[in-house]
Amino acid sequence: MSDMDLFKKMFFSVFDPKKNERIVLLHDVPSRSVLDNVAWLERRRLLDDWYRYCLILGDDFNFDVEKVFFNATGGHNRKLNNDILLDLKKFNVIIAMTEFSATSSLVDFVRNNSDSIRCASMPLAEKRMMNTVFSMDYSDVKRYAHGIKDLLQKAIAARVIFSTGHRLDVDIRFRDAGADDGDCSRPGNFINLPSGEGFIAPYEAEKDEMFVYGESKTNGVLPFYFKDEFVRGIVEKNKIVDFVCNDEIKKDLDLFFDMFVNRRNIAELGIGCNPNARVTGNFIEDEKAGLHIAYGGSSHLGGKINSDIHNDIVYAKNCPIYAESLFLFDEGGDGIEIVKKGVVQYDLLR
Repeated sequence: MSDMDLFKKMFFSVFDPKKNERIVLLHDVPSRSVLDNVAWLERRRLLDDWYRYCLILGDDFNFDVEKVFFNATGGHNRKLNNDILLDLKKFNVIIAMTEFSATSSLVDFVRNNSDSIRCASMPLAEKRMMNTVFSMDYSDVKRYAHGIKDLLQKAIAARVIFSTGHRLDVDIRFRDAGADDGDCSRPGNFINLPSGEGFIAPYEAEKDEMFVYGESKTNGVLPFYFKDEFVRGIVEKNKIVDFVCNDEIKKDLDLFFDMFVNRRNIAELGIGCNPNARVTGNFIEDEKAGLHIAYGGSSHLGGKINSDIHNDIVYAKNCPIYAESLFLFDEGGDGIEIVKKGVVQYDLLR
C-alpha cells in the first residue's frame, strides 16, 4: 500500500473530515535559541507530505487545509503563546506535528472550544511510523483503549514489579480513567497520534482532598536510567523524594527536579495498547507498546497538579527496564495481571 493510501485510510478512520471544515497542520520551527536537527527536518518533510495528501483529498471531499508554524518552545508541554491559540480558533481540526509536545496547552484549548474544535497532538512523529502505529486498524485500538480504561476505572490500586526487582504501588482512588482511542471525529475530541492507551492520574492528596480521603498510598521505587546511569527514584506519598545513585548524578537530578517542586509528582499510570507499536527510543511510539509512568503535571489527565513538564518513562518490552508484571486491584482485593513481561495481555480486552 502506498503512503498516500496508508494516509487516506488512517486519516478518514481517525478524523472523519466533514464538508467545508478547516484543517490546520500545526508545526514548530527552529530559532536562534532552539537549534534544528535531522529528525526535526525529516518531520517537517513528513508534514509537507501530509499537507499535499490533504490538498488532494480536500479537493475530492470538500474540506480546506492550511499550514501554521510557530517558534519552538524548547521543551515538552511548555505553554503555547496565546497569540498562537487565538489563531487556531478559526479551524475545526488541529493536527500538531511538532518537535516539542504541545499536548498540555492544546488539551485545555480544546476543552475551552469543545463545540467546534478537535485536535490530534503528534510530537516527534516519524515517516517510518506510516508502516507501524499509523497502519494499525484503529477500530481495534479504540476497543483496547476503552477496555483498559474500564479496568482502571474499576481498580483502586496498581502494583508494578519491574524487571530490576523493584516495586511501585500506585494509588488510583478518586480519579477517573481516560482512553486515548484514536477517535478524533467529533468536536471536543482530543487524542495523541499515534493513539492507543488507557490512562489514569494517581491520587495526589492535595489540600482539598487530603482532609477527606487522607494521604496518597503511592509508594515504592521508580527505576530508570539517567545519563546511562541506573537510578532508583524513591517514591513516598506520590512524590519522588530521593534518588539512589552516584553523587554526581544525584546532584544533577536534584537540581532538575527542584527547579519546580511539582516535577516530583507521579502524574500518570498509562498502558499503551497499539499492537503495531515498536520500541525504538521515540517515546510517542514507545508508550503505545506498554506500561508508562509519568512525572510532573497531571491536570490535563484529570489530576490536580500543574507543572511545567509532563515526562513519560516507558516500561514496555524491549525497554532497558520493563514491567515484569502490572496488577490492578479492585476494592475487594481481587487482582488482574494486565501486563506480563512487558507485554499487554490483549486477550483480557477482547
